[in-house]
Amino acid sequence: MITNFEELIPEGVLFSIKQINDMGIIKSDLLKKLIYAHKIEVTKLNSKNFISRQALIAYLTKNTFKAIN
Repeated sequence: MITNFEELIPEGVLFSIKQINDMGIIKSDLLKKLIYAHKIEVTKLNSKNFISRQALIAYLTKNTFKAIN
């Protein structure tokens, strides 16, 4: 089964850490670690970090492993 993140993630351009946490995709603590380790692309506006829908989908696609049947 291939996960279609295009269908799972709501439309939008930028998401805050809280929004992604509230969607249940990635917990905020892990997301902050990924940002500080430069493992996910982030857009910084003022002092807040935002992640684009495209960057989120790219990260999830790259780090999703297929289940072995």
